[in-house]
Amino acid sequence: MSKQSTDADVAFIAALAELLNKNELTEISVKREYGEDDSLDVKVIKQANVVHMAAPAPVYAASAAAPAPAAAPAPAPAAAAAVDDPAKHPGAVASPMVGTCYLAAEPGATPFVTVGATVAEGQTVLIIEAMKTMNHIPAPRAGTVKRILVSDGTAVEFGAPLMIIE
Repeated sequence: MSKQSTDADVAFIAALAELLNKNELTEISVKREYGEDDSLDVKVIKQANVVHMAAPAPVYAASAAAPAPAAAPAPAPAAAAAVDDPAKHPGAVASPMVGTCYLAAEPGATPFVTVGATVAEGQTVLIIEAMKTMNHIPAPRAGTVKRILVSDGTAVEFGAPLMIIE
């Protein structure tokens, strides 16, 4: 932290917190250099309120005449994880940066890709705007777009799954 605590530092931290809420981010980390051996490291984290609720106990009716139903086979853990968490899907395209995601080059234009479209490796699939710079995000592999996980104009975080290409 800086050697002198100033009102400017407090205003800077408040602006970071406002930016966090405005862009629906969960974390911002910034280092502000003032000079040699004088800096301010700030990490603002928004934590969601997690409420744990106990599930009601199942009620079983005792019946000697009714046979117990056969247990259904459990799905493969890898397949279940891919369905539940798109980030773990082997075809997931992850965001390389924090920014605002756009599916087309400009408002009202045709999207770069749609579900079911075939893409070539290196083809632009969307744009992420970060610090007033439009960054074209290429397809990491050739394949078919199976799912688009973001909406046009939404804020994305580093590593967030953007789409599935198989």
